[in-house]
Amino acid sequence: MSVLVIAEHDQNNIKVQTQVAVAAAKAIGGDIHILVAGQNCQGAADAAAKVEGVQKVLLADHENYGHALAEELSNLIVSVAEGYSHILTVATTSGKNYMPRVAALLDVSQISEIVSVESEDTFKRPIYAGNAIATVATRLKYSPFAERPMTPSQPKAAVRRSKPLMRRLQWACHLGFVKMLSRWSDLN
Repeated sequence: MSVLVIAEHDQNNIKVQTQVAVAAAKAIGGDIHILVAGQNCQGAADAAAKVEGVQKVLLADHENYGHALAEELSNLIVSVAEGYSHILTVATTSGKNYMPRVAALLDVSQISEIVSVESEDTFKRPIYAGNAIATVATRLKYSPFAERPMTPSQPKAAVRRSKPLMRRLQWACHLGFVKMLSRWSDLN
């Protein structure tokens, strides 16, 4: 059993929420691999390699992933999903954008906004606008998850000194029908 964690990063470093996702992956158990996708993101991959508990870093460094468009990222994630029992990301704006697509392409249900891992197939997540916590169990082949961003009680993974295996993905899953024209901040 292996867990794939999708890294949130700024090209040079991974965000602290990724360390929270790695801590959740540790609670699930098995090998932990991190996928770093972007453009000019070797620094983020190097930072991901320093997270304790990570056995492998998958690096997809290509211009197609430079803007983190859901259409491109979801196809990349699905292309490497074989062999992973769980696919985990943080429920940020980006994660909430591509994870439903990943779940749909894998033909499975997504478990959203988990707040704790009880076992490899049982999780807790808020319901009723956060007024109650539900315990959810899954028996799916792939389990895509979006974990809530860090709260003060959530642990984050420690940093280590030795490096895991780094694998550079030599191809890009480019759909060709989506292109970033501008960002809202570019218009002001």
